[in-house]
Amino acid sequence: MLQNYFKIAWRNIVRHKGYSFINIAGLSVGIGACLLIFVILQFELSFNTSFANYKNIYHIITQQKSEDGVAYNPGVSVPAVEALRLDFPQVKFAAFNTSYGSQLTVPGADPGNAANAKKFTEQIGVFFMEPQFFDIFQQQWLQGSKDVLKQPNMVVIDKSTATKYFGDWKDAMGKTLRMDNVLTLTVAGVIEDSPENSDFPLKVLVSYSTWKEHPADYNWDGTWDSLSSNHQVFAMLPDGLTAQQMDQRLIPFTAKFSNDKKRVTKVHYLQPLSELHFDTSVGDTTGDHLTSKATIKTLSFIAILIIVMASINFINLSTAQSVGRSKEVGIRKVLGSSRKQLIFQVIGETALIVLFSVLIATALAKLALPQLKNVASVPDDIGIFNIGTVLFLMIVFVAVILLSGIYPALVVSGFKPVLAIKNKITAASIGGIPLRRALVVAQFVIAQVLIIGTLVAVSQMDFVNKADLGFNKDALLILPGYTDSVSLTKIESFKQQLLQNPQVKSVSFASDAPSSDNNWGQNFYFNNSPNDPTFNTFVKYADADYFKTFGFKFAAGRGYEPSDTIRQVVVNETFIHKLGIQKAEDAIGKTVKLGGRGFWAPIVGVVKDFKTNSLRDAVKPIVISPRKKYESLAGVKIQTGNLNRTVADIKALWEQTYPEYAYTGYFLDENIAKFYQQENQLALVYKVFAGIAIFISCLGLYGLVSYMAVQRTKEVGVRKVLGASVTSIVLMFSKEFMILIAIAFLIAMPLAWYTMSEWLQNFAYRISLGAGVFVLAIVGSLGIAWLTVGYKAVKAALVNPVKSLRSE
Repeated sequence: MLQNYFKIAWRNIVRHKGYSFINIAGLSVGIGACLLIFVILQFELSFNTSFANYKNIYHIITQQKSEDGVAYNPGVSVPAVEALRLDFPQVKFAAFNTSYGSQLTVPGADPGNAANAKKFTEQIGVFFMEPQFFDIFQQQWLQGSKDVLKQPNMVVIDKSTATKYFGDWKDAMGKTLRMDNVLTLTVAGVIEDSPENSDFPLKVLVSYSTWKEHPADYNWDGTWDSLSSNHQVFAMLPDGLTAQQMDQRLIPFTAKFSNDKKRVTKVHYLQPLSELHFDTSVGDTTGDHLTSKATIKTLSFIAILIIVMASINFINLSTAQSVGRSKEVGIRKVLGSSRKQLIFQVIGETALIVLFSVLIATALAKLALPQLKNVASVPDDIGIFNIGTVLFLMIVFVAVILLSGIYPALVVSGFKPVLAIKNKITAASIGGIPLRRALVVAQFVIAQVLIIGTLVAVSQMDFVNKADLGFNKDALLILPGYTDSVSLTKIESFKQQLLQNPQVKSVSFASDAPSSDNNWGQNFYFNNSPNDPTFNTFVKYADADYFKTFGFKFAAGRGYEPSDTIRQVVVNETFIHKLGIQKAEDAIGKTVKLGGRGFWAPIVGVVKDFKTNSLRDAVKPIVISPRKKYESLAGVKIQTGNLNRTVADIKALWEQTYPEYAYTGYFLDENIAKFYQQENQLALVYKVFAGIAIFISCLGLYGLVSYMAVQRTKEVGVRKVLGASVTSIVLMFSKEFMILIAIAFLIAMPLAWYTMSEWLQNFAYRISLGAGVFVLAIVGSLGIAWLTVGYKAVKAALVNPVKSLRSE
């Protein structure tokens, strides 16, 4: 019996090649797209789950409440670690401090010749690590043990880093590394590489005590009031102690040690390790990216919509085709077939088509896999075949069969044998027309939601990429440097040599670029008042050429005079507005003191607001002042002509001036673009899946119009004989679909408006959702649908009426 079902199914597929192609093509593209989304979601949702007991591991977060609202910091003050151990002896705690962009140098045969040493810049993965970290996060040790991190000036590296530095990881033990030309470290251990799905890329682990011995070089601060996102603490709770109980106990613990109760109220609480990779409100994971839960939900939702659209095509065409099979069904019923047997037959045909589609979809996904890194933060070598994907394909296989096959099976098996044999079954008599109309509407609702989402996302990212940042980011080469005493003595000489290059327009040394991920904040005092305001200010240290080099605009006053220390300051408009000063001119001459031990310095200029971080964040109050000991980063404004030659000259000069450091220059506009990597990826996802949705919708429309043209062949012939024009026949075919698409738009518009309005809330600066986006979406949908319907309709209308009338 089963063999007979599959024979009949195969014959039907071969007999109706056009419809079979449309069904298989739609399902293949839809399932293939969903498989790629599943690969992304599987990777993202697996983050940090490889650690044993990961459900009992928590990240200690600092919540700060002030008049400005609630802010979250992933860091904890340095003294808190030992205090936590004393107050909660039953809990395991471990701390580390992250060092970003550190240089690791492997000395050559001649230690005095820095130019011959191998230099490596590690943007992430360098930690000052407590040995207790490995009591919480298990790691495979290839050489050494966690105990080596109890001693100062010891370093542990992972296998790939050891291979990169020394050629063979087995040769690393006992070798010497220089870190930032400040620390001399002995390799005392080698660990296995961290998995790709970990927020802890453990590459270079320096003993925690080493950090404490170099407070000035690596910003170690043993005070309770100091808080840095680089210094993080993790805890493993014992059985019997819940996170809720621990959160309650942390409230009095924080209050006991907090010295700043009036301005800011601090509270520590636990963030589950399982939430670390997804909690964008806290941010600053030590890995290379965060993925919001909203993005996960969006991708999941898109995958479901695509599968539903492909299934709708199948249902529409299957129910339309069922009329043509009425005589076959009637004969089967007369010969004794039960309704159950007919249902299984139709389900079997559906299963065969879905099986072909799954196989083709897997091949398509495999071909597209190398491009996956362009739409998601996945590793280059991510695979497509594993237990999870096989299980996913099996679930999709069954779900699509049930979703696509049940209704057509019920329709076909419900034919009355007398009417079926007499060929009296019509599309109207089986009640399929209202359903098909509803499904077409549903299909285009999905397509139009994705189209509108695409238009909004692309428009927002275009706005972001072209927004006025308040400074000039073009042709600005950034040279990250170092603040050791030797490097600081070379700054002026290096600057003058750069300015001798005719392609260099201006040079400035600063602690930070105008717009970056850095947020160096502290309390301050204003205009000789003994009381500090109720908000912190953010600080950038820079030389006097900072304003000219980056093209700031002044609302009042001027830049400060050249100095090595804080003698004068420049503030932004947000700073004075938060202090209640409306006119920039009124701020000139007022004084500012940074921190409790600083010196009073007059405000000599107010710059117009510039974007201090990404456009997701509001502009922060900023104080800019000179302080040479922190001015390690060089901004070089260069001519736009012959950029490659100019950059090569600057690189050569850098290597000549700083032979002990690797060159790591980059252009500021490229770095700013990285702020929006995930949003740009999401916009690309919308583009791709809107295109897939349009493709599947058009396949479905084409199939239905093709079926209508066959069913109405005689009608078209009669109309032409009676004088109907080609245009009127085309309108006859397309009118109904145009109305259905318009109805779909009325449903899709509020859904898309709500969804994209929520997405735009992630940006402090965003576009407005005007009518233009929605008009473009409906016009585009109607145009695409008309082209799809019009081609087949015109073809049907041009058929010789004599041939049409002879068709029956």
